[in-house]
Amino acid sequence: MLPKGSRKSDWEVELGVVIGSVARYVARADALSYVAGYCVVNDVSEREYQIERGGTWDKGKGCDTFGPVGPWLVTPDEAGDPQNLDLWLDLNGQRRQTGNTRTMIFGVAELVAYISSFMTLEPGDLITTGTPPGVGMGVKPEPLYLHCGDVMSLGIERLGKQTQKVVEWSDR
Repeated sequence: MLPKGSRKSDWEVELGVVIGSVARYVARADALSYVAGYCVVNDVSEREYQIERGGTWDKGKGCDTFGPVGPWLVTPDEAGDPQNLDLWLDLNGQRRQTGNTRTMIFGVAELVAYISSFMTLEPGDLITTGTPPGVGMGVKPEPLYLHCGDVMSLGIERLGKQTQKVVEWSDR
């Protein structure tokens, strides 16, 4: 559901990392042993709220219904190498994002180690990792944002796929 007044809502297929045990000051070499599993995340973002309204980005990321997760939590043994998973997103049947986790700026182990050096990660905590090129904000010559009726289909190899239909804001 688009937030009230949304003009620039956007999509982002991302690898989700779910923490399985308490992690504090974890060494990078041990970081993957703290992971319970992986999932698909659509890190939907309202770019006007996120960028043009000052302050931090959280107000563009935390709108009601944003950030669908799933359809499954896939254990590390079933997911395989988290740094070699294909991911994709289609908008209205047109491929908008294609990537592989091997091109992530920071890998899963580095993210878990780094984040755990600033805060304790608890079982069930979710880290969303970043998105490949192809978000609507980057479309040239004019950005392309979500509208009512649009359909997003996205997935990650071995982790499943999601589909969402965009609807207008409602207080019901």
